[in-house]
Amino acid sequence: MSNDLPAAGLSWRRSRYGFADFWFLSLLGCWFLLRVGLLLAFRPPGLSAADILLAFLSGLHRDLFAALAETIPLLCWMLIVPDRRFGGRWHRVWFLSACFVFWFVQIFLLFVETFFFDEFKSRFNTVAVDYLLYPREVFINIWESYHVGVFLAICAVLSLGWLFAASRLFGEMWERPFSVKSRLLHLAAAVALAALLAPTLNLKGAHVSSDRTLNEIANNGAISFVAAAWTHNLDYGAFYQTLPKDEAYQRTRRLLAAPDIQFAEDGQSIRRHVAGDPVRPRLNVVIFLEESLGSEFWGCLGRKKTLTPEMDRLAAEEGMLFTNLYASGNRTVRGFEGVLSSFPPLPGESIVKRDRSDNVETIARVLKRDGYASVFLYGGRGLFDGMRSFAVRNGYDRFIEQKHFKRPTFTTIWGVCDEDLFMRAVEEFRELAKTGQPFCGTVLSVSNHKPYTYPKGKIPEDPDKRRREYAVKYSDYALGRFFEAAKKEAFWTNTVFVVVADHGARVYGKQSIPIHSYEIPLLIAGPAVVKDPSRIGQLGCSLDVPTTILGLVGRPYESMFFGRNLLKSQPAEGRAFLNHNRDIGLLMHDRLVVLGLKQAVEFYQDDPKVVEMSLLSQPTQADRELEKDAIAIYQVADDLYMHRRYRIDGEPAGAR
Repeated sequence: MSNDLPAAGLSWRRSRYGFADFWFLSLLGCWFLLRVGLLLAFRPPGLSAADILLAFLSGLHRDLFAALAETIPLLCWMLIVPDRRFGGRWHRVWFLSACFVFWFVQIFLLFVETFFFDEFKSRFNTVAVDYLLYPREVFINIWESYHVGVFLAICAVLSLGWLFAASRLFGEMWERPFSVKSRLLHLAAAVALAALLAPTLNLKGAHVSSDRTLNEIANNGAISFVAAAWTHNLDYGAFYQTLPKDEAYQRTRRLLAAPDIQFAEDGQSIRRHVAGDPVRPRLNVVIFLEESLGSEFWGCLGRKKTLTPEMDRLAAEEGMLFTNLYASGNRTVRGFEGVLSSFPPLPGESIVKRDRSDNVETIARVLKRDGYASVFLYGGRGLFDGMRSFAVRNGYDRFIEQKHFKRPTFTTIWGVCDEDLFMRAVEEFRELAKTGQPFCGTVLSVSNHKPYTYPKGKIPEDPDKRRREYAVKYSDYALGRFFEAAKKEAFWTNTVFVVVADHGARVYGKQSIPIHSYEIPLLIAGPAVVKDPSRIGQLGCSLDVPTTILGLVGRPYESMFFGRNLLKSQPAEGRAFLNHNRDIGLLMHDRLVVLGLKQAVEFYQDDPKVVEMSLLSQPTQADRELEKDAIAIYQVADDLYMHRRYRIDGEPAGAR
């Protein structure tokens, strides 16, 4: 992409292809500086000079491809515009204006990627792809959370600086002619080089170390974003390890077996009857799905300076606290499919956002078959992430959202404050209780989310400071007010109350699945099921929440759920299903197996509650069995979902 040989004697600086070279090198320089900044800000401990060098070499490899991909459109334009028009006044104005816009966006993305990395310890991933689908919430949230005006001004200045330097260096490029053949050769050379580099790139991302954060630093944001978008709806069997289908179902049935269940069908089915007492009263069920309220904030789960005094008090005086629970992912939709559908977190989209979720199992469906009414309450817009659509198609009679709050006392871009939402829940549950019909209510909160604002005067901390810790404390305060109000209602004595986080607050940890950041609380209260406060240390995950609730209700039901009743499981049966980006995993005891794209597999060992899990270089036979169990569970989940069989229709199987 340098000199045109027939035009001998003319300098590189008078060539439009010199301009393209400058464009290409500027991209490499920007991404190099970003990588240096990310390393300085988020450097994992214990890195050697060799690790850092390898990260930068791998990063350069990916940057070269991305820079070529973003230079090829420029070369295409230089090919199709004739020489007589290339130097024309209007073309110059249009061309330079387009260059300014490109570099303004490119530099702005460098800032965005830095803030994204600070939040998720990752290059652009599926979260970034999802956020583009909901620009109203996302862009207003960004505007309220950061000094966007300042950064836009910086981007404009830097973009003008780049344009000024390019104009000074290549001010004479407009007059130099290039033949069609020469222009075509320049474009062909760039395309050929990109084609040679493409097969050498790993779709999963850079892999230079066992430390996930360093791998993310070595990655390229543009490539990472495209890979995330490309694999949003991937073919599971084409990318991940599988077993013969009969073997996968046999293993899955063995893993789901328990003394109180009976499989309703033979062969490739996990439909089963769960024993219970049919004369037991039908207790109401209320589930609080708390935004980002991870275990790291709870004093009763180990934080020295607690941010959850209300929930600590409830747990100590009248609650059943589960201390060893993990979220199945780091998005609210993962909390949805885990807590409500007890469904493993498949790679790609959550089933909440997929196109075959018009009739899947949820706890609301199970209870509806037993005569329950149901309602879902959400402080934001139900359009976001398809939450309203998923709820009303899968067992919930009504969906109450932001537009149904006529005079909220306080709102953010994400919706009404938790107090308004929870007090509306009290009203709804009161009216449902008056009908005499048992009910299932689910409440999804929004206050513990950037920009971390909440009503003044509720807690001592100033909301204008916009700190995550303060938003957590307000969320806890609002929960405390709900329970204070609920204890005065008639439904208090015959309701199972459940508080569980949808996911942790932030991502940190060096494993492919950063397990420490996935720890979440599960607190169950209500005099109908909790006679004395207790702490349960059984290992579990989001998928075990609905099965444990149904176990407390104690009535018989049919199930397709992948979770287990934590109150009846043996310690050896504890497990957690986990997802991060395109990696899926299974945790049992002190072993974690991670399945990745291109049929990759990693093994980790050690107790994540005690130490950082370390990569295992020589897996044992037991590890290989754990790998097969993980393959079986996820393969069966994908098979059931893709064939629309994760549901129970009609009469109980035993009655047919």
